[in-house]
Amino acid sequence: MNITVYCGAADGLDPEFIVRARELGAWMAENGHRLIYGAGNSGLMGAVSDALIEGGGEAIGVTPQFFVSADETRDDLAEVVISDDMSARRNWMIDHGDAFIALPGGMGTLDEITEVMTYKRLGLLGEINKPVMVYNVNGYYDRFFGFLDDMRKTEFCRQYDRDFVIEVKCLDDIVNALESAGSIDADRTSKYD
Repeated sequence: MNITVYCGAADGLDPEFIVRARELGAWMAENGHRLIYGAGNSGLMGAVSDALIEGGGEAIGVTPQFFVSADETRDDLAEVVISDDMSARRNWMIDHGDAFIALPGGMGTLDEITEVMTYKRLGLLGEINKPVMVYNVNGYYDRFFGFLDDMRKTEFCRQYDRDFVIEVKCLDDIVNALESAGSIDADRTSKYD
């Protein structure tokens, strides 16, 4: 399975962010999943790709030319896809992902995962259910989930739109979300009020 991972190019203040990123990368390698990510070599991007590559996994980095020129791209990836711009980068990562996970990150991470959420909402991810997960490490995304709940309460999104954004807090939650992919979509008609 191709798992698209969005995350920060910085470490963040909480050491648990790096621990969880490495744990995810190691698990992906161990289970034969391919990483699709932003090709970075620092922060959480570096941590998840380091652990995956150390475990014998395969990573595809997708990056615009200006990041390559700035020497912010790993040189030991199975493949590097050079995009014209950030929009083309996001589109490639969405088109080739079978599941999506946002680890802690900044504005770029938020931009990427909310675009996936919009694609999911509009039915543009294809017929096969592709889980959309937000990895809420140590409460990092608590306010994000609170905002999604407020959107539902104020009727700017429907219950289905809120339900398909899966909050995961540990690796077991990710495994369960991947194993149960499709159960939320199967209930779309009843929840789409």
